[in-house]
Amino acid sequence: MKIHEYQAKEIFSKFAIPVPKGSAARAGKEAKQIAEEIGGSQWVVKAQIHAGGRGKAGGVRVADTPEAVVEIAEEMLGMSLVTPQTGPQGVRVSKVLVEEALAVKQEFYVGAAVDRARQCPVLIAGSEGGMEIEELAKSHPERIVRERVDVGLGLPAFQVRNLLFGMGMDAGLMRAGTGVIRGLYRLFDSFDCTLAEINPLVVTEDGRLLALDAKIDFDDNAMFRHKDLLELEDAGEKDPLELEASRHRLNYIRMDGNVGIMVNGAGLAMATMDLIKQAGASPANFLDVGGGATTEMVTKGFEIILGDKNVRGILINIFGGILRCDVLANGVVEAASKVRINVPVVVRLEGTNVEQGRKILAGSGLDFVVADSMADAAEKVRGIASS
Repeated sequence: MKIHEYQAKEIFSKFAIPVPKGSAARAGKEAKQIAEEIGGSQWVVKAQIHAGGRGKAGGVRVADTPEAVVEIAEEMLGMSLVTPQTGPQGVRVSKVLVEEALAVKQEFYVGAAVDRARQCPVLIAGSEGGMEIEELAKSHPERIVRERVDVGLGLPAFQVRNLLFGMGMDAGLMRAGTGVIRGLYRLFDSFDCTLAEINPLVVTEDGRLLALDAKIDFDDNAMFRHKDLLELEDAGEKDPLELEASRHRLNYIRMDGNVGIMVNGAGLAMATMDLIKQAGASPANFLDVGGGATTEMVTKGFEIILGDKNVRGILINIFGGILRCDVLANGVVEAASKVRINVPVVVRLEGTNVEQGRKILAGSGLDFVVADSMADAAEKVRGIASS
């Protein structure tokens, strides 16, 4: 689960990570009030969307007067901001963050993530901030230092020092830098994050160390431990079909292909996507109904797939283990009775009660194409792709 920058900075403050003075606004008048409360002679107005690259896309601008804050905020609010991470359709801006403008002397990068290869948290620090860490890793890998953390031991002092020395931080800022790194790791560990990032962490001309930008991603699988965080989710940032799927406990990710898929199991989903690509088509989604799916969940999954106007055909690929083939077949038939189907549907069933499932499909009176094997399904999908 992703949250906005202003929300991440509110959490940073709770962990003693210093951030610029600022608040979020939904209207120009509110933005002006925030600027006046902050004081000073310059302010930064930032569009709040779940995507990077806002600055280059015009989503981060400086205002010299409270009136200019109003003008910029009103221009941003309601616009579709297009960045390299949003796709060509962009994302609608519904909030802006108004902050004090800072005179920046130096920029660093600090982040905490999950090292999946080592199965542990990893802290990453760089001597250059304000740019994508992936770009820095490619162009100047020597400017990045990593410290993998043993969750049983926590974050020892020597690893914090290694990060600070690797960043090239001035000795006078070591105490403040230690507080930032320790606070970031405590946050990461406490909230089951997949990412907690400060890019950039800046030193101002007056010697302050501040998190100029903030990003936090939470592990969806751990949300049952942090139900209070769910209220931070911005439904407007999610694809409507993905949002609807999450409400019905379906694992759905929308893609830009033309063949919708429904499977039970992430591994089978990946194999099915490969199958579709090899057949000359592209997957329109990732939809895993899971091993404990009910007829109602399968029905809803079918409706969500058909809600994507780019879908030219559907491949249902089920291995009946926990989810029996007859349950899936009943769900498909029930969904077909509720939703107008105007694309071909290929169904491949194997496993528990497979014959009963095939009989249900055959006796439904609906025009399903039943495949006998994965290879057979690939041939039938090829027909969908070429139609």
